[in-house]
Amino acid sequence: MSGLVYFILALGLFCLVYYVIPPAIGAYMKFRGNRLITCPETRNPVEVKVDAKHAASTAVYSRRPDLRLTTCSRWPERQDCDQDCVLQVRMAPEDTLVRTILLEFYKGKKCVFCGQSFGELHLMDHKPALLSPENVTVEWEQVSPTSLPNVLVTHKPVCWNCHISETFRREFGDLIVDRAQVATAGTELRPRG
Repeated sequence: MSGLVYFILALGLFCLVYYVIPPAIGAYMKFRGNRLITCPETRNPVEVKVDAKHAASTAVYSRRPDLRLTTCSRWPERQDCDQDCVLQVRMAPEDTLVRTILLEFYKGKKCVFCGQSFGELHLMDHKPALLSPENVTVEWEQVSPTSLPNVLVTHKPVCWNCHISETFRREFGDLIVDRAQVATAGTELRPRG
């Protein structure tokens, strides 16, 4: 009798590992993250988040997981909408991710300050920034995803190093000595001593 129990447990574990977990994890990974889509009602950009856990649980028994939103920048006023916008996420899950849109913006571009090309971008640290029309560098987190399409048209790419330098220059300009200006003025910098 115990052999039958082990067989049933092994069969259940096999089914779990090969038929349940892979589609659930795949759907979760595919549909998680903040997204930028066009609202079908207003035709304006909106930030949404898909219920990735629900998509993962429905992917187990369906080849086409059920998608529904957990957040939308038009909520709570329009929370009872039909959520027709999830079709955009279903059709282009990678392309609607905010991080994908940002990574595409930097692809093939150079920093406006140092001219260095953007290689592989780091999403956790050393993120590149954007230069506003007012010549102020801004970080990604300072830009609302709903205004991202307009910002990417008006702003220029800046590498992380130049962003840090420009931020320091803006915040602590009185501590900076511009050696080029000192040299052209005919003054030498001598160490104290």
